[in-house]
Amino acid sequence: MAKFGIAGDTSGVITVQGPAVAGSNTLTWPAETGTAYLSTSTSTLPGQIAWNTTVQTTGFTAVAYGGYFCNTTSSAFTVTLPATPTRGQFVVIVDYAGTAATNNITVNPNGSVIGGSSANQVIATNRQGLTLTYIDATQGWLPTSNVYKTGYPFTITASYLVVAGGGGGGASVGASAGGAGAGGYLTGTATLTVGTVYTATVGGGGTGGAYSPAVNNAGTSGSNSSLSGSGFTTVTSTGGGGGGAGSAGTGLSGGSGGGGGTNAGAAGAGTPGQGNAGGAAETGGNYRSGGGGGASAVGTAGTSGGGGGAGTANTITGSSVVYAGGGAGGANTGVVAIGGPGTPGVSGGNGGLGGSLGTVGVANTGGGGGGGGSTAGSNGGSGVVILSVPSVVYSGVYTGSPTVTTSGGNVILKWTSGSGTYTA
Repeated sequence: MAKFGIAGDTSGVITVQGPAVAGSNTLTWPAETGTAYLSTSTSTLPGQIAWNTTVQTTGFTAVAYGGYFCNTTSSAFTVTLPATPTRGQFVVIVDYAGTAATNNITVNPNGSVIGGSSANQVIATNRQGLTLTYIDATQGWLPTSNVYKTGYPFTITASYLVVAGGGGGGASVGASAGGAGAGGYLTGTATLTVGTVYTATVGGGGTGGAYSPAVNNAGTSGSNSSLSGSGFTTVTSTGGGGGGAGSAGTGLSGGSGGGGGTNAGAAGAGTPGQGNAGGAAETGGNYRSGGGGGASAVGTAGTSGGGGGAGTANTITGSSVVYAGGGAGGANTGVVAIGGPGTPGVSGGNGGLGGSLGTVGVANTGGGGGGGGSTAGSNGGSGVVILSVPSVVYSGVYTGSPTVTTSGGNVILKWTSGSGTYTA
């Protein structure tokens, strides 16, 4: 009997038995193609980790199945994932020196997504060892191992927009009053902590000055909006300043300042980083009052028309919306002054003209109210607080009555009144 034997590594014999006929015999193997892997080969089998034995100290682009020891002792750096991954490929990242909490390891999806989000993700846990496996174009790379941490392995980076209530326009007797300033405008990103409760508070718009045959009344300022939570630097936007009363009334200071009342009323100041000052009123002529300041521009002086300062467009919800436009100043005669414009819309109210009321600031944009033209002032628009969280880490735990939508791999919570919370 002819036999072909391969000795086992430790015990046993693997046998291939030929025909039980003496003489020369031919064994024909199946006509398959493949790769032979020898016991003496240093090649890595498909699906095994190919460890890079060089400790990485600067940014690099990973290859599929690669394992990398990342040393951020000197500085943080970025690991860029493979550009054209296929399902089942993975990359392993290990915090070599236990310094990722101080000098983070940023992971760039390189045209793909991580957990459905196209944003870079950050490893900020010391001694983290993480395997990212590519699934498909929708979910992209997903964590399939997570050493030293039971929760989501990346820091949670959320975007926010906090806009305060706009001020109310001023009232006048026989002439005009100033347009109101827009609510303070603040936007940015923040790191959220799993299990922490974050509180959103939305400020209301200020009340327009009341009309009285004998008294010129300034508008009231809008209320502040805020976003706060443990370990989180509270973001507070300041309410817009009320418009100055007629007859040299001074605009109030705020997120953006209110415009001055007719006959050279001074403008209110804005808050740096949140908005701009209002415009001063003219003397004589059409008795134009100054416009309230907006997030992007100062209010226009009465001598130049008294228009409200321009607002700022923001796409945090997935659509472009203009926020924090200033209210326009009123006028005794001439043409209606326009509230704080922007693209693609208007946030601030128009000014009143010769006995006609102005318009209110747009709700949930923090627009300033228009100043009165021998009338009462108009109310400011309420503010808004918006939080955008990556869908892959969205907890679904909130209070209050936010509208909840999705856009670009993120869940967007939008609070439009009162207060509410989100638990990360």
